[in-house]
Amino acid sequence: MAPVGVERPWLRHYDPGVPAHVHIPDLRLDEIVRRAAGAYGSRVALVFFGRKITFAELDRLVDRCAAGLQRLGVRRGTPVSLHLPNCPQFVVAYYGTLRAGGVVVPHNPLYTETEVARQLQDSGAEVAITLSLLYPRVAAAARQARVREVVFTAIHEFMGTVARLLYPLKARRQGQWVNVRPQPGVRPFSELLRPGSPQPTSVTPQDPAAYLYTGGTTGVPKAAVLTHRNLVANLLQAASWDPQLRPGQEVALAVLPFFHSYGMTSVLNFSMWMGATVVLVPRFDPELVLDAVRRYRPTLFHGVPTMYIALLNAPELQRVSFQSVRAGISGAMGLPREVQRRWEAVTGGRLVEGYGLTEASPVTHCNPLYGLRKEGSIGIPVPDTDARVVDPESGQALPPGEVGELEVRGPQVMQGYLNRPDETAKVLHDGWLRTGDMARMDEDGFFYVVDRKKDMINVGGLKVFPREVEEVLYRHPAVREAAAVGVPDPTRGEVVKAFVSLKEGHHVTEEELVHFCRQHLAPHKVPRAVEVRPELPKTLIGKVLRRALAEEEAKAAR
Repeated sequence: MAPVGVERPWLRHYDPGVPAHVHIPDLRLDEIVRRAAGAYGSRVALVFFGRKITFAELDRLVDRCAAGLQRLGVRRGTPVSLHLPNCPQFVVAYYGTLRAGGVVVPHNPLYTETEVARQLQDSGAEVAITLSLLYPRVAAAARQARVREVVFTAIHEFMGTVARLLYPLKARRQGQWVNVRPQPGVRPFSELLRPGSPQPTSVTPQDPAAYLYTGGTTGVPKAAVLTHRNLVANLLQAASWDPQLRPGQEVALAVLPFFHSYGMTSVLNFSMWMGATVVLVPRFDPELVLDAVRRYRPTLFHGVPTMYIALLNAPELQRVSFQSVRAGISGAMGLPREVQRRWEAVTGGRLVEGYGLTEASPVTHCNPLYGLRKEGSIGIPVPDTDARVVDPESGQALPPGEVGELEVRGPQVMQGYLNRPDETAKVLHDGWLRTGDMARMDEDGFFYVVDRKKDMINVGGLKVFPREVEEVLYRHPAVREAAAVGVPDPTRGEVVKAFVSLKEGHHVTEEELVHFCRQHLAPHKVPRAVEVRPELPKTLIGKVLRRALAEEEAKAAR
């Protein structure tokens, strides 16, 4: 039953079989691996360049890793940082840390030494686990942050036989080979995996499981504190969304990085719970992805729009069948309608837009996979999640159709920001999380994110949301990617400038693109300029960095 004063018009649009409420067991997150080993022991859990690891084998590796970490002093609440791409070592270290009683602190492997040191120090990490390739940067940062132990692993250690033999040769030719020698405080990952069983811990589902760093709703990187219960609740909410899921039969393509909350919940934790085979792809590369699709025929493929765009424009796409992919969810940024249409035409499956944020583990909304969906909408709240649109100044709830700030609440919402009570107070109130996104809700309970509050462009007092400009540009047949930002203007304060990259073999002038926008947008929304670039700046997950483009323009205007 909904709390007094909360209406849930979205419930009537749930796909048949999707519950309004999910039971959240009293379970630590690491226990889902033990559960999967019991139910699907002989089934393949992980595939990595020819190497296959069953659920039973994975559970044993997690046990050994947990025991090894305890030998290094990891106890209840000890932060352990991971600097790894999608590979078996990430999975083993992730669940091994939790089983040892520790807290996982994943990092973007592309972070600079300064960024890594800042987050190691802020989190209080005592152990860092890194790829050999990243060791020089991580070790230097660890010394600054006084991390006690650094554990290193070569990515090819868990590859199949052929790949394991070929990778070192290729890495040496490309200058990507780093040979790390054990020394006091520096040890190989294999040392953690000596036979052994971990000691029981007193960790409860209410204890922190992960510190996930995010720009949050205010822009400064900080760690969202997510408990075991938060993450278990969200994986169950995600699993309940597809009533056609077949436990123990699905194959998930893991392109989304696990250090990001989207990949962590929607691919890794979700797959462990469902007994799904995870095909690990360490970085997004269309050739790697298409090869994985050809070899392993995944049934589930979650991604971000830039991934789908790149695959749709890959020449090799014509030689690969995507018919095995039954469903996919796009997140992290708005899904252009044209991309959705083209992807479904190619695969024959469903691709819907969802929404979440790190502070909510991250999933809060999604379009129904099989029933009513609405273009341009992030969908409806997942089970046990409330959402509303409020006036950002007064906090008053707004009626359907009006634009305000999106707020959410549910069992997946974080406990707060680590070491930042003032920042926590700004975004959490009375159980509600302020998302920082401007949105509206329609009469059916479908939500539409208009844009980030901080990305909104003010053109002479008239508000322009970048996404509506980008949607128009994506409709142009030559445009591959688009981003719109506000740039300084002496008379109007700000005006719109757009940046695009073009599809291979296409050419269009900036004047033609401005004219195209003029046909579809009000005058104040039309970009004053459109800059064509070979690529747009992106995060490792593939989200276009509008902020980086805006900062470039601001510097140029000084």
